[in-house]
Order: sequence, then structure tokens, then C-alpha cells
Amino acid sequence: MSVAAETDRLAPAARPLVDALSAAFPDVGGAVTDAAEARRILAAAPATGKAAPPVGDVEDRTVPGPPGAPDLPVRVYTPERAGGPRPTVVFFHGGGYTLCGLDTHDATARTLCAESGAVLVSVAYRLAPEHRFPAAADDAYAALCWAAAEARAGALGGDPGAVVTAGDSSGGGLAAVAALMARDRRGPAVASQVLIYPLLDAGQRSDSYTANATGYFLTAAHLRWFWEQYLGPDGDGTHPYASPLRADLAGLPPAHIVTAGCDPLCDEGSAYASRLRIAGVPVTRGHYPEMFHGFLGFPRLLEDARAAVAYVAEAVASTGCGRKNSGDVGGGAG
Repeated sequence: MSVAAETDRLAPAARPLVDALSAAFPDVGGAVTDAAEARRILAAAPATGKAAPPVGDVEDRTVPGPPGAPDLPVRVYTPERAGGPRPTVVFFHGGGYTLCGLDTHDATARTLCAESGAVLVSVAYRLAPEHRFPAAADDAYAALCWAAAEARAGALGGDPGAVVTAGDSSGGGLAAVAALMARDRRGPAVASQVLIYPLLDAGQRSDSYTANATGYFLTAAHLRWFWEQYLGPDGDGTHPYASPLRADLAGLPPAHIVTAGCDPLCDEGSAYASRLRIAGVPVTRGHYPEMFHGFLGFPRLLEDARAAVAYVAEAVASTGCGRKNSGDVGGGAG
């Protein structure tokens, strides 16, 4: 695909961001094959200009991990505005199960907390390849159980009937998996799931993998490497807790899914929305044809990012209010 064709598909305002992010991001799956080296490169990268709005309170804590595993670091964000019980969002960061953490996603967490008025619990799950599947999935479920128990007890000021799983990229996959595990294990109750350009299938065979393989920041080579780190040589990529797109989706909570047209993962999010609807699960989907993987982190710079943040915030804020949405919203050229 030519550079001109790529530029035509991506919003002009997004191209400088994509180029800057691509230049700073480690060439995982190419020149960089060691996860520790990739993390060092990412830590040394210049600031991205993500917005970090004020919130009421931020507290770092540790909570119980899965049986036999270490405790989990979490960061709890409380919104500024007071009021009655509010949703509790259990948020999982992206990074291909291998990179990133609480600090890299601090601005996103603050934005979602401030815009939605929800308590947000950001989770530092164990990373691959040091901890391969199902470690991250087990950590996600353990964090959900803790947050739900806190909401029931009123300790976080949350509405016990409005617990939300949320995340971006691999964190979006974990948000979907945590909801699946809660259904399969008969609790805790999850009111909704918010999946932001989620990573949902180890198969990596969709049309968007080919159409968006290069030129839009996240590449198909990155994703192959991420899956190799997470699954290892013997991991089962067909397991529904690794690839929730392959799961039985009946009985899951309503979903709110964000997809970007210039993202290798676009088709996975679209297919998950379709399969959820077929299974009788209410779904809303925000699709932004001219955006790239990671765009939601730049609401100060991109109109579509502001729209997507508002959409996600409304989806979270409406959780527990008895609203039943089932539709799509769009952005950019769509």
C-alpha cells in the first residue's frame, strides 16, 4: 500500500501523531525481540501530549491477586463531583499483555474518571513473557472480584449494581474476558463492558490485519510478537479466555465498543459486536473510520478522540440507570 493511500485513509490531523508515535515506539517483532528492552525504550520515549485532567483523589493500593499469586497494584481514581452512588469501572491498560502499566495509562484513566463521574480502578496485571496466559486473565478477574466487593460494601462510593469492566487494546480483551469469567463463575455481577479497540482473537486473520498491517502506528508485526509473548510456544490461543471472540457470548452484560478504521484490530471489534447482538446482548458501537489504534488518548488534539471519550463516558455514566441502548455512532468521515 502506498504512503499516499495510507495518508488518504487517515485523518490529516492524525498523521503527525501516528508518525511521532511510530518513531518513538519500540520495533517489537522486528529489531526488538526482548520485552525488557522494549520497556526501556518505551520508558525513555518523549511525552505524548495526552491530556490529564484533574480528579478528586488518586490512591495507589494493593489488592488480593488470584489464589497463589502476588497481590495486585491498583490505582483508584475518585471523581471531583460529589453525589450519590456512581459506577465503578475496573480498567485494564493496553500494551499487548507485555508493555505499559499504571503510569502510561494515567492520563486515560483520569480522563475517563473525570468525564464519566465514575470511580475508576486501574489494574497493574502481570505482564508477559514473565507471566504468560492465563496470568493476566486471572489477575483481571481477581481485580474485578475485589472492586465488586468494595462497591457492595460502599467502600469506594460505588453503586453495587453498576460495576463496569473496561480497557483499551489488550486491556479491552481483558475487560471482555473478565466479564466472561464472571458469567462462567456466577459472579460478581457486571453491569456493562467497555471495549476500546479491543484485542480479541489470537488468529490474526481478519481483513483489517492485512489492510492496516503497516503505516498506522500499531502493526501486524507488533501484534504477532505480542501474541508470542503472551501465549508462548505452548499456549492455547483458541481458549475463550485468550480469544474471547471464539467464546459463547450468551448471557453477557451490555457492551460498548470503540473501533478505529485504520487499526489492524478493527474487524475484531466489529465481529465481537455482531456476535454479541446475535447472542441477544445489547451493544453500542462507536466507529471512527479515519482514526488509528490509540487515538482515544488524544482528546486535546483530535476531534474524533473527543467524541469517542464523550461516547465512552456516557456509556459508563448511564450504567445502572436502566437505559438500554442498541445502536452505533460514528466519527470522522463515516
